[in-house]
Amino acid sequence: MEVSSLIVRFFNESLIFFTKKSRPKASELCYTYSDKERMIHVKKQLLPAVALSFILLGCSSKNTPAETTTSSKATTVETTSTTTSTTTATETTVQSTEASSEATSATEATTQAQAASGMADLSLGYDIIVNKKHALPSTYAPGEDPTAGQQVRALIQRMQELGYPISDTYSGYRSYEYQTELYNDYVSREGKAAADTYSARPGYSEHQTGLAFDILDTHGNLLDGPEYSDAIHWLHTHAHEYGFIVRFQPGKEAITGYQAEAWHLRYVGDKATDIYNSGLSLEEYFGVAGGGYE
Repeated sequence: MEVSSLIVRFFNESLIFFTKKSRPKASELCYTYSDKERMIHVKKQLLPAVALSFILLGCSSKNTPAETTTSSKATTVETTSTTTSTTTATETTVQSTEASSEATSATEATTQAQAASGMADLSLGYDIIVNKKHALPSTYAPGEDPTAGQQVRALIQRMQELGYPISDTYSGYRSYEYQTELYNDYVSREGKAAADTYSARPGYSEHQTGLAFDILDTHGNLLDGPEYSDAIHWLHTHAHEYGFIVRFQPGKEAITGYQAEAWHLRYVGDKATDIYNSGLSLEEYFGVAGGGYE
């Protein structure tokens, strides 16, 4: 209930109270008040109450606006703070979304550019595919991959322990320049068409990645021929245990672009066993285009 209503109620009840008290019984007084005297008497007794009422009303009027203003200001501050926080959160979300979209677009653009240019994706690590559709830059010269080199030497040692005639040496990393000399020599001897079935053109050789290895017999020749059938069988069924696959398999010539090579291993790391069990070529396993040159 408002203060003004309380004051009015207090004034009315006081008027009734004092009016009743201003009517003394005849037995209590020696005379009876006239109506005029009675009203004067009542007014004198009510005057302090009226004064007190106005004082209380004045205090109420001063306090109420201040409280309302403070409350209004507090509400405004809270609303402004909430609006600012919401705006900041929205801006942050928008910026994050834009940054994510830009990163995705950049990745897609890079992939599309590599596919269009026919270049191998050097960022793929052990998943990289180099074939007649995906070349390496002439300046790419990583040398022999340390892990792959360690694993091929462990494989060779194991074959030697089992009695297979395998050489300690192998044909591993080849530079762009060396592959150029090798390929041109084959072309000069057998012609370009024949050379393309078993030798890669400069920039298209897996040996340039440092992940490819040719296994040799104790005479320094490529591990091939019926006399090495047992050694080849062991190599093909156990190479995956060391992180390798037989890169050019029989029956996959149209996909890999080269004739079968029993001696050619390619290091792929942890995926080797899965690829071996699938029976797929590297192109088929990763869904990458293979075959001949463009």
